Amino acid sequence: MDIKGKVIVVTGASSGIGEATSRKFGAEGAKVVLAARRVEKLQALAGQIAAMGTGAETLVVQADLSRLDDIQSLIRQTLEKFGRIDVLVNNAGFGRLDWLEKLDPVQDIQAQMDVNVMGVIQTTRQVLPIMIQQRSGSIINMCSMAGLVGTPTYSIYAATKHAVHGFSEALRREVKPWGIDVSMVYPGGVVTEFSQHAGIKRKTNAATPKFMLLTADQVADAVLKLVRRPRRMLIIPWLWSVTVFMNKFLPGLVDYTTIHRFTIPERKDELKAG
Repeated sequence: MDIKGKVIVVTGASSGIGEATSRKFGAEGAKVVLAARRVEKLQALAGQIAAMGTGAETLVVQADLSRLDDIQSLIRQTLEKFGRIDVLVNNAGFGRLDWLEKLDPVQDIQAQMDVNVMGVIQTTRQVLPIMIQQRSGSIINMCSMAGLVGTPTYSIYAATKHAVHGFSEALRREVKPWGIDVSMVYPGGVVTEFSQHAGIKRKTNAATPKFMLLTADQVADAVLKLVRRPRRMLIIPWLWSVTVFMNKFLPGLVDYTTIHRFTIPERKDELKAG
């Protein structure tokens, strides 16, 4: 797909991967619809894209992806301005990381399910009839390594990303006859605002090795590649494929290692108290 002039909807465009992806689409001369809750950040990004001089156009839409009426308004405004939708990047999402019993039932658990799962499903549902009528389109869903390997404190976030994985896999097989591609991106650790809002509290130094950390721009480059040449799934960096392989074929080893090197050291005070 030639990106120039294509109408591309990016959710969660106000920061991180969504912002970087939108900027790169703008550099290619696309018509980029910027959707997120923080409208002032979207407007600033729209100004930056306009200043590139690539002929790119933007549409700023304030939208809370946990609200169906906001999603419907987003798609309606996009059609009113541009008349079609060529690419949907379902990027909006967040994580709250803690032991399950310590997560707030509404603000942490339900909110993650509403945005990370229902937001993706409902946005795609609104866009799909348009792409079916066009008999073309590309849907790219931001999964995360948590969508393939579940780890302690990621229980709800992993559940949401596993749900997106299953949804994407089934959808791909539903819509391909209409010329619509569905791709999934599985980044490992990315330097974004995610960790600032996730509420991570750790006694150990367990973290993604620095040499495997990605920038938002690197993930954005992967998204652009998937638009140009669709693939079913893309794990980045590729070294995480080893972890996925081990989790699938050596689950007992992964369980033992994770429990004894992370869970028990992290919860040793609670275990002693119990």
